[in-house]
Amino acid sequence: MGYRIVVVGATGNVGREMLNILAERQFPVDEIVALASRKSMGSEVSFGDKTLKTKDLDTFDFTGWDMALFAVGSDATKIYAPKAAAAGCVVIDNSSLYRYDPDVPLIVPEVNADAIMGYSKKNIIANPNCSTAQMVVALKPLHDRARIKRVVVSTYQSVSGAGKEGIDELWDQTKSIYNPVDDKPARKFTKQIAFNVIPHIDVFMEDGSTKEEWKMVAETKKIVDPSIKVTATCVRVPVFVGHSEAVNIEFEDHLDEDEAREILREAPGIMVIDKREDGGYVSPVECVGDYATFISRIRQDSTIDNGLNLWCVSDNLRKGAALNAVQIAETLGTRALKKG
Repeated sequence: MGYRIVVVGATGNVGREMLNILAERQFPVDEIVALASRKSMGSEVSFGDKTLKTKDLDTFDFTGWDMALFAVGSDATKIYAPKAAAAGCVVIDNSSLYRYDPDVPLIVPEVNADAIMGYSKKNIIANPNCSTAQMVVALKPLHDRARIKRVVVSTYQSVSGAGKEGIDELWDQTKSIYNPVDDKPARKFTKQIAFNVIPHIDVFMEDGSTKEEWKMVAETKKIVDPSIKVTATCVRVPVFVGHSEAVNIEFEDHLDEDEAREILREAPGIMVIDKREDGGYVSPVECVGDYATFISRIRQDSTIDNGLNLWCVSDNLRKGAALNAVQIAETLGTRALKKG
């Protein structure tokens, strides 16, 4: 006996990826429904070798369904997630709406799977921000060994993190650079994204940081350890899919780079590719479509006591969003719902 699964926002980048990954990982599905807004109702999406026609989110009854994977913005989630949860359907939410709610577990299964049982307070589980998810997969096994004091991270985030509009803007602007009569001004982003980098993701906050940078700080503390100090600079780069991060870590205890490399090789969800030669590392274009978080460039930081540097790359539509949501569903099924 399998699960009755709902995918909300099934026509978007993340929603489509959720359907792909549920099929790829052979999640035990008895019945699945794809929901979208009324304007997208009737659109077709793929689930393995099947084609699903999307149904109207506004009129859908969640009663009798086991899990709903939400891939819509916070505004829509605010309306429909409580309805699903009240109907007995466990919500796995990809928006930022519930991440900082103390009664909602924020889960990366490789890191804090035990916390998933807290779902019963509100029948909701939150999926972290894409840039946080890949970083904490790398931090947790190192933290268990040597206790992390401080993390300094600079991100290089792809345009797919801003949705289809972000992808289209990079594509259109790139073409327009070579066509002087076809000007494509910035709309989704605050400056030209083609052949440029933009040190600004999400809104600015009073202290000068952006909301994206604040998310990385708050979520790392909630998922891994509230005592870890985190400072982040988040940058949008002209890459279609795949987020990269340069991570500097300061530990309480000494951790040799060779031991760190071995710890990460053994850690779940991580692939270490770290050769000190041309091309002996992973770039974002190489991680697209893969489940793993790739770690390269592991090396000692001699400027501080107990410091390490590393390079972290992952497909943000997968580990940063859809894959993590499906892994949460798998963990919830195994530990709590126990069907399939």
